[in-house]
Amino acid sequence: MSAGDDEASWRGHGVTRLEAFVDAAFAFAVTLLVISVDRIPDSIGALLQALKNVPAFAASFAMVAMFWYAHVRWSRRYRLGSVPATLLSLLLVFLVLVYVYPLRLLLGTFFAWITGGWLPMPLNDANGARPLAFMFTFYGLAFASMSACIGGLYALAWRARARQGLDGEAAANAAGEFASHAYFVLVGLLSVLIASLLTEDSRSWQVALPGSVYFLLSFTGLLHVAGQRWGARRWPARAED
Repeated sequence: MSAGDDEASWRGHGVTRLEAFVDAAFAFAVTLLVISVDRIPDSIGALLQALKNVPAFAASFAMVAMFWYAHVRWSRRYRLGSVPATLLSLLLVFLVLVYVYPLRLLLGTFFAWITGGWLPMPLNDANGARPLAFMFTFYGLAFASMSACIGGLYALAWRARARQGLDGEAAANAAGEFASHAYFVLVGLLSVLIASLLTEDSRSWQVALPGSVYFLLSFTGLLHVAGQRWGARRWPARAED
């Protein structure tokens, strides 16, 4: 689908108060990810040290931006004003505000670990398998819970397809997005499960397994297509009705 066709299928170009609130909350969350949170660097050495936080900042920003844009697309295309949809949007805001700063600290710990200490370690006591297991558990729960919120919004859009007068393409897209985010939830929970099995005696390759699980997300496109096809069979195109 082209960008123009996608925009034409949106249900409105204005911004509701809830959407404005969600956007503002995500913008505030991004301000918590600034490169130097303590003070402005006053020397070249301090600046270089602050710049070493960029990978953790970028990874955290990418996650926040991904969920923000997922909510934007849902809002523009389906724009449900029901109580469950509002509660899921507010829950998404709550989760991102709770998780965002600890998420940056934990991702900073991860990057310090994979670079052998070249990138700064924000958590002084993150040594050994168990602290890293906690990091993966925290990240997995954050990823799974926020994915569940977005998936729930698309599930509501699918259930309201008749009331909203959705055509076959829009309904199939809702089914595909739900399948994708349900898959996100499963991958996040699988990472949490593997992390919970780690012990202090776990080897390096075992400690890396909870993070390696996220490579399974490369198959998301297949799940999205499968969900779309399922939705198309259940709700054929009705543009002429």
